[in-house]
Amino acid sequence: MLNHAQETLALLLLVSLALGLSRIWRGPGFADRMLAAQLLGTTGVAILLLLATPLGLPALRDVALVLALLALLAVLAFVARVWDPDEIGDDGDGRDGGDAPPSQTPQTSAQTEVPLTPRGDRS
Repeated sequence: MLNHAQETLALLLLVSLALGLSRIWRGPGFADRMLAAQLLGTTGVAILLLLATPLGLPALRDVALVLALLALLAVLAFVARVWDPDEIGDDGDGRDGGDAPPSQTPQTSAQTEVPLTPRGDRS
């Protein structure tokens, strides 16, 4: 069975799961929800690895590996859906400053914020 340190770690991981679920529920944006989903995936991997040895189920390690790979694919799908390369300026930092150094480029709130809306939802 689990010793005291493993039980404490499992409890902390469950708290992390609860906090991640609350972040997914509350949002406020797509990126926040995606990061919370990544937190859930990472915590799930940690729980599976924590339980593999005491339960005598080495196959849980394989399941944890598959879950980690699926989490990577989820991030790539999210970035492919949200990121639009046409929004990046000439110098690649998201501003249309041309050759001017970043300190000399006038900044407005529209230039510094990159909207995280799916491509199909833009007006």
